[in-house]
Amino acid sequence: MKQYTIKHLFFIILFLGLGFQAFSQKNLSNINQALRYSRYARLGLKILPIKTAENQFKVQFVVEKIEDNQEFNTFSFTFALLNSYTEEILSDQTSILTSEDLTIDTDRHWVFEKEFNLEQGDQNAILLFTGLDTRQGDEYHYHIDLKSPFIFDHPNFGAFYANNVGFDQTYLNTGSSLLFKSSGGPNLHSFYYPMEFEVPYPPMETKPAAVPRELQVIDEGDFLANVPKSLDKIGYYFIQSDTSKVAGLLLKTVHEAFPKVKDWEEMVQMVTYISTRKEHETLLLATDKKKALDEYWINLTRNPDTAKDLIREYFRQIEFANLLFTDFKEGWKTDKGMVYVVMGAPQEVNFGLDREVWTYGGMNESSKIRFTFARVKNILSPHYYTLNRSRAYQPVWFKNISLWRSGKMAF
Repeated sequence: MKQYTIKHLFFIILFLGLGFQAFSQKNLSNINQALRYSRYARLGLKILPIKTAENQFKVQFVVEKIEDNQEFNTFSFTFALLNSYTEEILSDQTSILTSEDLTIDTDRHWVFEKEFNLEQGDQNAILLFTGLDTRQGDEYHYHIDLKSPFIFDHPNFGAFYANNVGFDQTYLNTGSSLLFKSSGGPNLHSFYYPMEFEVPYPPMETKPAAVPRELQVIDEGDFLANVPKSLDKIGYYFIQSDTSKVAGLLLKTVHEAFPKVKDWEEMVQMVTYISTRKEHETLLLATDKKKALDEYWINLTRNPDTAKDLIREYFRQIEFANLLFTDFKEGWKTDKGMVYVVMGAPQEVNFGLDREVWTYGGMNESSKIRFTFARVKNILSPHYYTLNRSRAYQPVWFKNISLWRSGKMAF
């Protein structure tokens, strides 16, 4: 009887183990991409595609060296071309990128270049780029849809720094120049939008956000590709090679201090997430913004040293939100940026074709908090998301704001 029981348990354990493996197949939707938004990331990955012909792409895989003196052999880089977010990622679909594949190696970047020919009938094609830190075992991921229902089209040109590295930032400081390389004709066309956007509603506010009645657009005409172009005005630019089509490239232009705070006026705008309406109105009406802000921070904490720590931490969050989430809005004004500032970086980040889900805290499923961002098809950005708002967020939102106001929030 004892021998039978041991065998029985062995087969149960074996069965459960095989069952777990069967249900834990690695696919894009179950990969945790939280390191993409971590304040302690060592790498930043980007995929920059240029459409060279129908179903053909030239792609730069760009690795930003966030830390100084990075050594290539401490990382392992791979890519995979997938047909869906739920497709199992098999080893024979994954290609390794070695030092021999490097096309550019600078103090700030490693760059690989590859060409892809998609099948004519493909409805979805998702490119996944992975960097493994072999010292800690950390996996960095970045993906982009080459084809999907959420993509109008990709442009047949790209923006580059002077050293031919693809432009991998979410913003461009005014007065900076970029080189636009085109696989089409010699000319590109520029539209300028001098837009200022409002701060988003909090997660528990379910009424629709106000939509601007008028959208000012300035047609700046043609300019030559392959010649450095300076973008000098704050707002955003939409560059196209063919104005009769939807494909184009968005470039958000910002002040010289961005992603950091520029002045006291901007600082007043940014504290709205942790302020009461009355506090914020008082700050907006103050003639001496610096004095008003000093009083504001001291009144929150009742301690000058705590106030200094709070200011430093809060605007560090603002800076990271700007770095990570800027699109045609400054990063801190996006839905993702708002949640990031108040809640901190998520512990889990998962993507589906139509959504991105951030998960916070909790020892079990019932205690975890999830923010779901719905993907919206948008001509300006192939990966644009808005938060699914719910009144259920109110308790955790106010709890975190209270932690901020008491100086107890730490990341």
